[in-house]
Amino acid sequence: MSIAEQVRLYIKNKPYVKESLEKGIANLSSLTRQIQKELGIKNFEAVKAALRRLSEGMKKTKYKREEKVLEILKKSKVSVYDGDAVLITEDPLKVEDKFRVNLGKNWVYLVEKNQIPKSGAGIVRKTEGCTTIIIDSPEEIEEVPGVVAYLTSVLSEQGVNVFEFISCWKYTIIVVHKRDSLRAYELLSQILG
Repeated sequence: MSIAEQVRLYIKNKPYVKESLEKGIANLSSLTRQIQKELGIKNFEAVKAALRRLSEGMKKTKYKREEKVLEILKKSKVSVYDGDAVLITEDPLKVEDKFRVNLGKNWVYLVEKNQIPKSGAGIVRKTEGCTTIIIDSPEEIEEVPGVVAYLTSVLSEQGVNVFEFISCWKYTIIVVHKRDSLRAYELLSQILG
């Protein structure tokens, strides 16, 4: 495998390094030394040249990719529901839920707080005081890679912990703890316009 191919594979498996190259903010010399050390490559100039070529190509494609993601998100609508709870059970429950997911061994439910069973029912974990954020996007979201990654990275970079998450069809459902709900809504509102 050529040095350029080794460098490309290395970067492909390091999303944060890849992002810094796409933005043009990586110190190429320092990164070259790190790659040399980790991959055992002796030729500094070859590694740095591969990084430079890779970075230039990535900058062009990232802009186009991010533009498509933002175009989808600008057409999306956000709704917020407070006072929810997430239940994880061993067996199916007979409750009115907002959604349920069968994980094979366990079930995950999103319910309003007044729908939480009193006790028992095979509940493995119960988390109350959750806020559900539902993003309703155009159907073409299914054809644009990176929308979900963009949303979750924006939230995580600002310290918002996504507690539960599901994306299906044109709906993205994000569950956060109440303490993160206002910050999450503000961030998503800025993106969605």
